[in-house]
Amino acid sequence: MPKVWIKNTAELAVSETRKKALQIVSAGLDAINTPEVIRSAVKMDGNFLSIRDEKIDLKKIRRIIVVGFGKAAAAAAYELEKIMGDRIFGGAVIDLTAFGLKRIRGFKGTHPKPSQANVDATEKIVELAEGISASDFVIVISSGGGSSLLCWPKEEFEQSAKLYDEFLHTGGNIEELNTIRKHISQIKGGGLAKLFYPAKIIGLIFCDIPGGKCNKVASGPTFKDSSTIADAEKILKKYGLNGFYLNETPKEDLYFKNVLNVPLVTNETALNAMAEKGRELGFKPKILSSEIYGTAEETISDMQNSIDGSNMVVAGGEIKLVVGGKGGPPGRASLDGVGKGGRNQYLALKATKTIKEDEIFISFASDGMDNSDAAGAIVDSLTLEKIKDKNLDVKEHLDKYDTYNFFQKTGDLIFTGPTGANVADLMLLLKE
Repeated sequence: MPKVWIKNTAELAVSETRKKALQIVSAGLDAINTPEVIRSAVKMDGNFLSIRDEKIDLKKIRRIIVVGFGKAAAAAAYELEKIMGDRIFGGAVIDLTAFGLKRIRGFKGTHPKPSQANVDATEKIVELAEGISASDFVIVISSGGGSSLLCWPKEEFEQSAKLYDEFLHTGGNIEELNTIRKHISQIKGGGLAKLFYPAKIIGLIFCDIPGGKCNKVASGPTFKDSSTIADAEKILKKYGLNGFYLNETPKEDLYFKNVLNVPLVTNETALNAMAEKGRELGFKPKILSSEIYGTAEETISDMQNSIDGSNMVVAGGEIKLVVGGKGGPPGRASLDGVGKGGRNQYLALKATKTIKEDEIFISFASDGMDNSDAAGAIVDSLTLEKIKDKNLDVKEHLDKYDTYNFFQKTGDLIFTGPTGANVADLMLLLKE
């Protein structure tokens, strides 16, 4: 039986085109469904474990250890336990949700800001490296959210919390943020590979970075890092950030010779599935980009311009959004007066200004949590009617970033709950 992703489908699907739009969204979520992804990629055949094209003879392995971090970590670990059973010696994963794991210990951390809980959980991963040998095999689950959840030592937590608060107001992108994160950590930027050397390591990568840049996921704990302290310093200087103490990431090839990283899903996986579902429903889909990183206005304009000659456009990535409020200097505003909602709801509310009578627009977070318990929002002519009927002030809600409460009044929020996956944000524009 197909999984029902959108919990409030009945309330949202009040027109035929809306119903089709929600089916397209669901197809994207089906394609990145973590348990299904693991089941298709990982197989056991007697003493042989296959992970995509890699085949491992378990008779030559002393211990199998599973570690993971991010919003897909617990669901992936749960499936690995079902597939591999008591062949797993032990492990630890850090996620936002708890699963009924048996041989792998599950820890609940915080996101987007790290906390002491994240440090304590990461320490359990570090402890698993004690006594590691070349005959051990480590499976590492890396997924979106891991840059916050994987946090060690304590000094990283203290710096990372400060970095998150300050970087939020710069307009900088996730790659810049993660470059700095690598250089305030002992475990990111290849640090985990060094920690578990000389064991054989396979990284299972659930990519949330626009454009499928898997080495950036969770700030690349199992990838050799090409960035340097100088790169991190340049970004800090660019945005006027001070008070951070940087260290170099491992640069020796030795630590990565036994590492194989296997990309399992990217946002292109979801975009292709959405396009295919659109074709099934009679649309002519166009994938605009998997690397969206423009302002809300630019993103909506690009999608509306691209729909000429087509009647469906999908895109992935995230919008550039500098969050501010009252009480701070220009560009460094505090969060006073800022309302509830995330990038997707903000983008959807911006779309109400230019949406045409025959268009439907959806933006949603693939992890199901757009800085709130809503994944995103849907906007069309019905939304515009409700805005007019309820006399809602779009500009006021945009200025306050209070998009959740706005769409709660129009009834256009999309609720999925945590999806156990994360491939960045996904956007859909349909022309009826």
